[in-house]
Amino acid sequence: MKVAIVGASGAVGQEFLRVLDERNFPLDELVLFGSPRSAGTKYTFRGKDIEVKLLQHNDDFRGVDIAFTSAGAGTSKEYAEDITRFGAVMIDNSSAFRMDDDVPLVVPEVNAADAKQRPRGIIANPNCTTIQMVVALKAIEGLSHIRRVHVSTYQAASGAGAAAMQELYEQYRQVLAGEPVKVEKFAYQLAFNLIPQIDVFTDNGYTKEEMKMFNETRKIMHSDVRVSATCVRVPALRSHSESIWVETERPISVEEAREAFARGEGLVLMDNPAEKEYPMPLFLAGKDPVYVGRIRRDLANDNGLTFWIVGDQIKKGAALNAVQIAEYLVREGDI
Repeated sequence: MKVAIVGASGAVGQEFLRVLDERNFPLDELVLFGSPRSAGTKYTFRGKDIEVKLLQHNDDFRGVDIAFTSAGAGTSKEYAEDITRFGAVMIDNSSAFRMDDDVPLVVPEVNAADAKQRPRGIIANPNCTTIQMVVALKAIEGLSHIRRVHVSTYQAASGAGAAAMQELYEQYRQVLAGEPVKVEKFAYQLAFNLIPQIDVFTDNGYTKEEMKMFNETRKIMHSDVRVSATCVRVPALRSHSESIWVETERPISVEEAREAFARGEGLVLMDNPAEKEYPMPLFLAGKDPVYVGRIRRDLANDNGLTFWIVGDQIKKGAALNAVQIAEYLVREGDI
């Protein structure tokens, strides 16, 4: 098994290295690719130093079985043909192909089998906020069809990359030192602040991030569910949180929901208000599952349920989800 990572020096690329090692992914050879800025950098994987190769239009992907790509939509579109030409399965972490009809959009806990139908040799990894939400929604959908979802997200700085995390650190230092605050990665200062905008606004007043949650959820779940989202950047470092309201076809009791979440694949129930136990991003960074708590009946809707989830968006929201797709294909003998 020969595996490639495109965008190896980025936050998600580095997470790929950790996840592949943690999960003992069955590979014989690993090849790393990057931009001119990162080419030549060496990373250690399973005791061996691997040098990042410059990504080019050539036949470097000959013999590659799986290519994990996380270098941005533009790069994915430009190099997709080079990557897949010799039969590699491209598992893409960008937004380039997510809504293409001939590219499956996959969260293994929800629609793993979709990964087998990939006429272009490409499988898309969904947006991080969508991934952790649909893992939780899957548990409820098994009880009663979900008609509507309202969700507010609380997205950590790391969703904008490693440099954004560093900027948040530096902004806190600058504020506390009484220095001018430098803003580069975000529209405004994030330290001691919330920014109710992630990505650009569309004509309907929603941002692209919010529309991803609407469109991607329907595609992944093969559902007519309608999702209304408000996505907010918060001054946490890592792990996204979401406050979710669902409306189902029949009322779902809190007890039913708790049982469904407790047995749901990829979920951990963390819901004990009496002991102040609920998911928080500070304590769940680096964890694999999606954590669920604050489960309540919706006081404004007889068929409504509300709950709170937290997931590490670099891990489950990106690298881990992609590796789980690859693991599924290996188990199925489909690679």
